[in-house]
Amino acid sequence: MQDIEASFQEKERVKALKALNILDTAPEKEYDELTQLAAYICDVPVSFISLIDKDRQWFKSKVGIDTCETKRSDSFCTHAIQQPDKIYEIEDASKHDKFLDNPFVTEKGVKFYAGAPLIHESGHVLGTICVIDFKTKRLSGQQKLALKNLANQAVKLLELRSRNLHLREVQNNLREKNAQLRNFAGVVSHDMKMPLSNIIITIDILKSKYKDSIDEMGFQYLNNLKQSAFKMSDYISNILTHYESDQITENQSKEKIDVHELLENIIELLDVNDNCDINLPEKNFTIKCNTTAVEQILLNLIGNSLKYNDKDKIIVDIGVTEDENYYYFSVKDNGIGIPQEKQKEIFKLFSTIADKDRRGQKGNGIGLSTVRKLINNLGGEISVDSEEGVFTKICFSIEK
Repeated sequence: MQDIEASFQEKERVKALKALNILDTAPEKEYDELTQLAAYICDVPVSFISLIDKDRQWFKSKVGIDTCETKRSDSFCTHAIQQPDKIYEIEDASKHDKFLDNPFVTEKGVKFYAGAPLIHESGHVLGTICVIDFKTKRLSGQQKLALKNLANQAVKLLELRSRNLHLREVQNNLREKNAQLRNFAGVVSHDMKMPLSNIIITIDILKSKYKDSIDEMGFQYLNNLKQSAFKMSDYISNILTHYESDQITENQSKEKIDVHELLENIIELLDVNDNCDINLPEKNFTIKCNTTAVEQILLNLIGNSLKYNDKDKIIVDIGVTEDENYYYFSVKDNGIGIPQEKQKEIFKLFSTIADKDRRGQKGNGIGLSTVRKLINNLGGEISVDSEEGVFTKICFSIEK
């Protein structure tokens, strides 16, 4: 029964070692510093971090030897991991029953050995950090304590490395899934927009061709259907923009932008009417950044100021400043405002605050989420200040 249990424990120990993905990796400075320190503190010519595989011992780091691995059956460390509660020390291996005919003793002249176990968080002993000399020796209490502390640091390095590898794997999986989702959104958008366009065109044809046969209620039904198709098309476009936002910031280089000219182009796109004043920054700026991203951000924010406004006269004030590291923008309006308890929600995907906009349409909660994503990708931050029924002011920064 004990042999079966020991065999099971050994399999689990090797499994824990393999899971670290450390075997046969290149030398790393952090581990080399530990072995160098161990050799210095213990005043020995040889030191290494030994990991005990199924049939071999492999050195992650070494001082004073050239070989990278040896047979496990010849290793001192395979005995050391059997006693995980203490440092395994051999003062004179040439006089020790277990090592009389060991090739490291008979051929290399090894006499002294001391190994501190590397105990994994699972409780399994992965190997040792050990020191070797070619003369008889005994470590002092302080040297043993130092060697034990170095072993603890080696284990922390191994576990930290493993976690970082896992995090990188998770990040790669997330990037892959995001790419798949972005591609899916693109395909769905393309495949759905064409039928929607056909629906809108067909509705216009029906209204024109059968205008004498359709009553007022029938026209109302067709108009509602057309409005729904436009809303769905807008929703699809916003979803696609949201998932393409990473691509926008990654693939576009920085360009010089005249802020007044950019804002005037945006205002023209928004087709602003006479009962609206959009005040540009008093001082014009030439900034250097991602044109497409900044245009997308401002188009959305200014568009929201126009849509979510219940005043007879819409007023929008746009501000721009800068310092050594950032450009700072603000868009303030005299619209419906945002309740205090809902201000933290507005940048979440699919979160909608207002029931309807100025034209009676309900938003889809995608625009501001996309804006925040773009701003974060540009190294900036976004915030909101608002008083319900009085104003909303959105401020954001972009890293230079």
